[in-house]
Amino acid sequence: MTYRVFIDGQAGTTGLRIAERLGTRDDIELIEIDDVRRKEIGSRLVCIAESDVTILCLPDEGAKEIAIAVRLAAEKAGSGSEIARARLIDASTAHRVKKDWVYGMPELMRDAGSAIQNAKYVANPGCHATGFILSVRPLAEAGIVKPDAQLSAYSLTGFSGGGKSMIAAYEAALNVAKAANTSALSLPDPLAAPRLYGLTQAHKHLPEMQQYAGVRNEPFFSPIVSGYYAGMLVGVSLPKEALAKSVTLADVREALAAFYDGRPLIHVRRLGAEAEAGNGAGFLAANAFANRDDLEIFVTGNDDKIVLVSRYDNLGKGASGAAIQNMNLMLGLPEETGLALGD
Repeated sequence: MTYRVFIDGQAGTTGLRIAERLGTRDDIELIEIDDVRRKEIGSRLVCIAESDVTILCLPDEGAKEIAIAVRLAAEKAGSGSEIARARLIDASTAHRVKKDWVYGMPELMRDAGSAIQNAKYVANPGCHATGFILSVRPLAEAGIVKPDAQLSAYSLTGFSGGGKSMIAAYEAALNVAKAANTSALSLPDPLAAPRLYGLTQAHKHLPEMQQYAGVRNEPFFSPIVSGYYAGMLVGVSLPKEALAKSVTLADVREALAAFYDGRPLIHVRRLGAEAEAGNGAGFLAANAFANRDDLEIFVTGNDDKIVLVSRYDNLGKGASGAAIQNMNLMLGLPEETGLALGD
């Protein structure tokens, strides 16, 4: 069977990656829209009505605008119309904590994502939030992390997650370095060094981090962007005051492994695996999962100071890969279909 999919906003980074993945599949037909009409609401509504699933790869306001337009068109056309049957996946921040949208993280669902399979509207998780939630939620459900814990987290990410303007700025700096036959790291430019941002503790992913991680409080969150294209590490510290009971590294690792048993996109690494991963013992390279759609979790530190580290591609499991995973479920397909996975 062939399914028709429309990517609204295909020219963006997330949309391009989704189109690349889906373009190799025999079971997917991508609905194309003329470039001159790609901003016309009416033309896009026609494509959405014709699709089995539409993936919104738009800025927040654009996603809100088209979602409202779909609902208004459905009300006007009636319940039996094609537009009334429209199914949307929104890759923006706009609908992630909205009650009438299903949060698209099937690993949190014990029924392997049936809520997503049956949903009309699915909100794709944010890249930073993905690592935090997937690390913390199993421990909260296991009674290891207190419900009122206020955790601290950091995220080290490639610049591709920052949108067109950030990508252009970094690529320009890299081109200057290439022309000068030198390393971008040696340039006297702020882009040459990792940059901490979100300094007001008001990052747009914080609401979903609070709502879906199983703890009541938003974490202290420090995102860092660096001069490589794709891949990210998210670290979460587990101070003893945040724990409901005394646990060891092995206890935490076992709780995570049990929670994700049988989930094809999540790998809970054995204790000590970080000593062999990355560029030498004890190093974890943030870009090691670039171009992949799965995620790995390391339980690091020691029994007194436990740190969880998730590694994945911000454009993969953090964006495009997650959208395709959700699309697969909505179409009744195995969730890993067409995704780039490893061991």
